[in-house]
Amino acid sequence: MSTLINASIRVDKLPKEKFVKGKDGAVYYELTLSVNDETKFGNNVWVTESQTKEERDVKKPRITLGNGKVIWTDGKITLAEREEKPEVAATSQAEAGDLPWE
Repeated sequence: MSTLINASIRVDKLPKEKFVKGKDGAVYYELTLSVNDETKFGNNVWVTESQTKEERDVKKPRITLGNGKVIWTDGKITLAEREEKPEVAATSQAEAGDLPWE
């Protein structure tokens, strides 16, 4: 299974309160990429802010952060399975005022 996607996002649209600091000290932001069969303006990948189950249940609108396109695929995509879920610190790096560009 292989697929390559080129995408870009608008960094200014990323809400700082959603940045989280991992156990390793790195900063993370959860994104969702949707790959569509049809293209619009040459793009078939939609990049949105990831949502919690509660946000999906109340049908909160997705926040679009960018788009992209599949540039290569072998035609086989399989579901990824995580062996263990990494822990993420409860305090966001944005709350701590510790973002790299501040």
